[in-house]
Amino acid sequence: MQRLVIVCLFFAALTLVIHPPVQAEEGMFPISELAQLDLRSKGIMLTADELFNPQAVSLVDGVCRVNGCTGSFVSSQGLIITNHHCAYGAIQKASTAERDYLELGFAAESLADEIPAPDYTVRVTEDYRDVSAEVLSAVTGNMSHVERTRAIEKRRKELELAAEQEHGGLRAEVAEMFAGKTYVLFLYTYLKDIRLAFAPPAAIGNFGGEVDNWMWPRHTGDFSFMRAYTAPDGSSATFSADNVPYQPKRFIQVAPQGVEENEAVFLLGYPGRTARHKTSAFLRSEYEVRLPAVVDLYQWQMEVLTEAGRLDRAVEIKHASRMRSLANVEKRSRGQLTGMRRAESIDRRTADEVALQNFIQSEEARATEYGTVLEELAAAHAQIAAAIPFELHLEQLRAASQAFGNGFFVYDSAVERQKADLDREVAYMDRNWEHSVQQLKTSLSDYHALTDTALLTGLLERLSRIEAAHQVPALATCFNDPGTLADRCAKLINGTHLGDGAFIDECLTKTPEQLAETSDPMLQFVMQLYPTYMRLRELDKDRDGQLSRLYGSLIAVKQQFLKRDFIPDANSTLRFTCGTIRSYSPEDAVIKTPISTLSGVIDKTTGVEPFVTPQVVLEKYHAKQFGLFRHQRLGDVPVAILYDTDTTGGNSGSPVLNGRGELVGVNFDRCFEATINDFAWDQRTSRSIGVDIRYVLWITGVVYGAEHLLEEMNVTLAGQ
Repeated sequence: MQRLVIVCLFFAALTLVIHPPVQAEEGMFPISELAQLDLRSKGIMLTADELFNPQAVSLVDGVCRVNGCTGSFVSSQGLIITNHHCAYGAIQKASTAERDYLELGFAAESLADEIPAPDYTVRVTEDYRDVSAEVLSAVTGNMSHVERTRAIEKRRKELELAAEQEHGGLRAEVAEMFAGKTYVLFLYTYLKDIRLAFAPPAAIGNFGGEVDNWMWPRHTGDFSFMRAYTAPDGSSATFSADNVPYQPKRFIQVAPQGVEENEAVFLLGYPGRTARHKTSAFLRSEYEVRLPAVVDLYQWQMEVLTEAGRLDRAVEIKHASRMRSLANVEKRSRGQLTGMRRAESIDRRTADEVALQNFIQSEEARATEYGTVLEELAAAHAQIAAAIPFELHLEQLRAASQAFGNGFFVYDSAVERQKADLDREVAYMDRNWEHSVQQLKTSLSDYHALTDTALLTGLLERLSRIEAAHQVPALATCFNDPGTLADRCAKLINGTHLGDGAFIDECLTKTPEQLAETSDPMLQFVMQLYPTYMRLRELDKDRDGQLSRLYGSLIAVKQQFLKRDFIPDANSTLRFTCGTIRSYSPEDAVIKTPISTLSGVIDKTTGVEPFVTPQVVLEKYHAKQFGLFRHQRLGDVPVAILYDTDTTGGNSGSPVLNGRGELVGVNFDRCFEATINDFAWDQRTSRSIGVDIRYVLWITGVVYGAEHLLEEMNVTLAGQ
């Protein structure tokens, strides 16, 4: 058998010499499309059924969604590998200034030492079916846009609840694939007891920080291990000392030999949202209005958080997770602006639409049905763009000020939970209520009144410079108060109890009328602004109904024009993408090779953040204690790998798999030039970045001595 493998590898290498590697193609393929792909031609030795088969055990059973990221089961005992930045919230919540797991890292010596991550959940895809006809049967031609949105929302909820009753213990979710056109119901195993097992120090897990973020070469060990637990009978359960490790149907075998340049790889994961089927009007709105506003607003928030934690590590820890999230979105937004300008995305999309419109007008019946679709979409996106400055800042008021956000949750849930379950907003439905409350309570540990005051003051000051805000009575009162905004905000924060868990528990038992009688000043402020938020909620539903109808028509006529089907935009459902380990040329006369090494970490190390390397890593490097993780050609430990697959946010933590379906890396980023992928595919610059499995194993087992985790993954250090 070993001789056969060697012969096969020889001929595979010979093929790469004779023929260039298969080019990657645009495609975050839904699992329903796997049977249509020629997997062998892409270097993948598994069949579509071996990748996903709801009637049998398949590779997908080893892949999971971890909150908004992806992960992989790498042992029979529910051990999950994902990104350090995906586990960051759990690490941060467990850290204090005295017990700083962010700085020092964390390694559980036994199952009993693993740390609960109470606001984490894990999902494993079990099955799916198309429910487009059932969802759209709720829509009638005489409905308003809002009525259309509400009818679709309610029908989706009905289908989800019915599926969960039919499949006891599973979680159901209806996902919109093409706006207003196709819907798929997914069934998931839903796990609620997730714990942290191992995390390297941030100096490894976030080496290079925001300086290196979205850049290549990367030298970041962006990985952590978590573990899923169930009740003793195997059913999903929240945390209990009696719970036992989850036993997945399948786990993914790590490949300690790693991967080589030009070798085929593929990813399975849960990419977030892309917008490749949106119009030039949407792109113009993003480029001219929303993305610049996000960059400006997030940079300001980062400055506030940095200053708040500058002299107090305990405060800095409280803000760490939020800070990293803000920084990631801010830099991605700048990358998208750069990519859209370089790729001339708006002009290209406009030219495509001119050709499409000519096609529409070339036939009378087609012109009658689709003639105004592009025009109507342009008008809709122009209206949305005009409202972005006000609406973005108002939404950030809820997100940035924790006290305000907590108050909004309390009052909104009181209003919503008086309604029938199917008529509520999703977060307040009975099936989601426990987890929604848990997330709120977990966030309370990060509350810091002085920071909240600064953020609330700053956001209201920024709103005061937006004309639309002056039309809101509650805001106009703030702006026209004879005192300063800073004084008013300080009184709101100093007088509120919305950072106190006991007070929030009490509030969650009250009706809206009872809450209106409370004297809490922040809660009163929330209630004054609540009608404005409800008006915007209705406006969003109106827009969704209009855009859903228009984009459904746009997709239909584009399929006629191009005579082909399309891959739906990513929507956090399971997708497949493939490519090769591959270099790229981001600028003239520059070629960047696809494997970075430990020597690069040492070269970048300055001893000053964000380029600090733990002493134990330096010692192992200088002693050349690389063991079986030394790359034979490079003579070094590989750190990160580069590949030309099609990924986006949500693919963080996705397994990077070789042609045999073995784990060779963990996806964590894209190159700066590839941030444009969210709007348009460009094969020349589309590169994704993962941490090499050899670096994961070297850091975990050799550097930090967690050999028991390697043994659990069927990797032994014996004889190295």
